[in-house]
Amino acid sequence: MDNSQTTEKAHFNPPVFYVATAVLALLVFYAVVFPQGATTQFQSLQNAIVSYMSWYYVMVVAVILIGVLAVGLSSFGEVRLGPEHAEPDYSFWSWFAMLFSAGMGIGLLFFGVAEPVMHYLEPPLGETGTAAAASEAMVLTFFHWGFHAWAIYAIVAMILGYFSFRHKLPLTLRSALYPMIGERIHGPIGHAVDIFAIVGTVCGVATTLGFGVLQINSGLNHLFGLPVGDMVQVVLIVVTTLLATVSVVMGLDAGIKRLSELNMILAGLLLLMVLVLGSTVYLLQAFVQNFGSYLSEIVSKTFNLYAYKPTDWLGGWTIFYWGWWMSWSPFVGLFIARISRGRTIREFVFGAMLVPAIITMLWMTFFGNSAIHMILNEGLTSLGEAVAEDQSVALFQFLEQFPLSGLFSFVAVIMVVVFFVTSADSGALVVNMLSSHGRDDTPVWQRIFWCFLIGIVAISLLLAGGLGSLQTAAIASALPFSVILLFAMYGLVKALRTDTMKRNTQSAPVAPISARNPVSWQRRLKNALQLPSLAEVHEYIAEVGKPALEEFAAEMQKSGYDATVTEKKNHWVQLDIHQGDETGFIYGIYPKATLKPDANNLDKELSDDHDDGSPDIYFRAEVHLYEGGQDYDVMGWTKDQLLTDMVSQYERHLQFLHTLR
Repeated sequence: MDNSQTTEKAHFNPPVFYVATAVLALLVFYAVVFPQGATTQFQSLQNAIVSYMSWYYVMVVAVILIGVLAVGLSSFGEVRLGPEHAEPDYSFWSWFAMLFSAGMGIGLLFFGVAEPVMHYLEPPLGETGTAAAASEAMVLTFFHWGFHAWAIYAIVAMILGYFSFRHKLPLTLRSALYPMIGERIHGPIGHAVDIFAIVGTVCGVATTLGFGVLQINSGLNHLFGLPVGDMVQVVLIVVTTLLATVSVVMGLDAGIKRLSELNMILAGLLLLMVLVLGSTVYLLQAFVQNFGSYLSEIVSKTFNLYAYKPTDWLGGWTIFYWGWWMSWSPFVGLFIARISRGRTIREFVFGAMLVPAIITMLWMTFFGNSAIHMILNEGLTSLGEAVAEDQSVALFQFLEQFPLSGLFSFVAVIMVVVFFVTSADSGALVVNMLSSHGRDDTPVWQRIFWCFLIGIVAISLLLAGGLGSLQTAAIASALPFSVILLFAMYGLVKALRTDTMKRNTQSAPVAPISARNPVSWQRRLKNALQLPSLAEVHEYIAEVGKPALEEFAAEMQKSGYDATVTEKKNHWVQLDIHQGDETGFIYGIYPKATLKPDANNLDKELSDDHDDGSPDIYFRAEVHLYEGGQDYDVMGWTKDQLLTDMVSQYERHLQFLHTLR
């Protein structure tokens, strides 16, 4: 086979490509040919999930949020998404612009006004139309669009980025299962994981595009009188999908990056306009109060299933959002991973979860609080009525209350279109990578194919039942993916533990070079390869270890220090240097039983005080300090090397005492 054929095959994963395409084609066929039946089935499926699985969705999202914060704040946060020497591929501005446009763009424009107003008008509990309802509406909006949402994106991106850039595995979801199933990720199990990821991604992106096209249609109707209807929306999806195709053909840097940066500038101008022309001081006060209330209620909101006061509100809002975020997370996560190479996990968690969440909350405050303020304090009840009737017109009805409303509405429509394009083309890029062994240097036709298929799925779901079908697709596709995600999180933690232990091992002390008695590299290698018995370790401690400690103690005694060497049971030997009222210095050499690299009985209980002659066990001469075992072996070191190590450890001890004074 020639090189071109080999390269083409490497860019294409037939089982994943064909099966995922077939599943999506069946979904489209069913939705188009049997629209009434599809609508009924979609509604029944959503009701069943909300009734029987809402607790599961709540628990999964809670585990994800806790897991992301724990990994980011732990020692794992120092691990880099890539080699230790890697530098970030993009500046913080470009990185943030792309992940924000892919992660939340259309949703912020669609729900920025609509959701706070809807929660204010129809709260899950309590009275409507009050100041308390307004405060609760903003807390609920923060809850749905805050740390939980970005944590879902962050965990998927972290998993993909770590295994791809750190361990050279394909940039697909299957790689997260490598610590558990090894090379089998390249077989049927891995194919199934990527197929689920593709189907979930396409459904999630189609849901977002459905919201986007509804808002584009409403905006054009508001500005130019363009009729609102299914055929107009189908045409709009086709046109914007063509624009997305052009962008995806241009590539990540030329297409998505530039469009994302443009939209961030437009979003900043629109946000500034609302702040400056609105109630500026009130909005700043509201943001601080909203954020504080959100933090104070985040635990109770996270686990609230309204079990004691059942309500349909939970399924229509929280469960929908958790399903939407999870169904969209393979797309957003893989895309964020693709642009995050070179960043540490802690930097990644801060930049990809905390900062975007806070900016999102700022947006929701400025738009949502302004709208509620108009209804509650300025008597603009018509705004609430318009939002209740059609959420897609909320933004444009809101902008009507500002000067130059036509201009700002036009800018908003442009933003929705650009967000639509960036969502579609980045979604096509991600799905293409999932079907091509994680590579993005694929033939142009593959990228075009996925871009058009996403548009077709969005059209079919929209025609099959509008927002209801879109919501069901998002919630249902998240169910199997969430199971995969939990296993992937376990795999990530397992791999990070191994990675951290390896990094710590690399920084552990090795036999120092002694100028007086140098040791050849062959001798050092022999020492490293030996697997001594307990008797050999005892002999080494008696002939080399104890004399070295006694020589060090004698030198300390010449300087007036109280230094003693004691031999404990089973030939343990220990140097004690007393420092008066301060913490003393201890340097001991203890025999330590451990399993050989090729040991068969991994569950064997090891004992340090006897040698049972097992072929699976060998012994190490490990250093113990005041704090306990240091987990490094000095077996085979010369006396000079031991003395050099004692001096180094004692210097660290003196520095420790200095910091306490």
